[in-house]
Amino acid sequence: MTCHGLLSYPLNMDKTRPSLKTRLDILCKTFGKAYLTTDPLLFVHRYKTGPEREIVGLITSSLAYGRVDGIKRSVEAVLAEMGSSPYDFTMQFDPRKDKERFAGIIHRFNKAEDVRCLIYFIRQMIEESGSISGFFMKGYSKDTLDIKDGLLAFVKGALSLDTAGVYGRQRLPQSAGVRFFFPSPSDSSPCKRLNLYLRWMVRRKDGLDLGIWKGISPAKLIIPLDTHIARISRNIGLTSRKSPDWKMAAEITASLRQFDSQDPVKYDFAICRLGIIDACPKRRDADKCGACMIKDVCVL
Repeated sequence: MTCHGLLSYPLNMDKTRPSLKTRLDILCKTFGKAYLTTDPLLFVHRYKTGPEREIVGLITSSLAYGRVDGIKRSVEAVLAEMGSSPYDFTMQFDPRKDKERFAGIIHRFNKAEDVRCLIYFIRQMIEESGSISGFFMKGYSKDTLDIKDGLLAFVKGALSLDTAGVYGRQRLPQSAGVRFFFPSPSDSSPCKRLNLYLRWMVRRKDGLDLGIWKGISPAKLIIPLDTHIARISRNIGLTSRKSPDWKMAAEITASLRQFDSQDPVKYDFAICRLGIIDACPKRRDADKCGACMIKDVCVL
């Protein structure tokens, strides 16, 4: 299925666009809840209440980089340390008294102290605003085109919280690993993991996403841009951009918004499955490409 050229952007409105929408809608119906086990979102589904789910969701999405099996191991280790109620654990967490918590946990670029700081941030968000959602909503406006300004404010607010009990300074050091969990669109980052978290929390309950945050419209979301989404989106002409940055994520979302203006990122899970389960190889494969459900909208 790998493509060696690109459709011109925007997509051809007369022929390609209706065909692509049809194929993507079929893809969504195919890759639904049955494929939840292939995604870190499965951890969030273990919990039944909104407060538990938004905490577990932020922790899980923060660690959702690298190979899926490595992500699962790291999330399992963190949740095991938190016990049966991540909410109770978080609200009782004291970074000074609990400085040995999560010892030995290393997830690629992040260490135990970064996990401790993330949990301490979450506790402060809840204490200040009642929930992570409440903390996010402080900087969100319904009048904006998309979620970008809300993300900018959320990241700035999170990185302004106290870190003295973790890194030894009230002000967050530039080298602190917790910064990796809170990238900003202002740095051109696609903010994949934060947009993934927002998708889980905001999109209406459909067997996959949870619809916990009612104050944000799914229409405002930006697609969580990872290597699979970037590559496949180029293959099928959703973007003409080459760099996987915020502008690419916004362009892909704009293309998908023309298929569903109220819920453009509903296609994210299904498109991403093609890469995660290796149905769309990086190099052309006669068998896999021949069996692909969207091969006729892939530019060769």
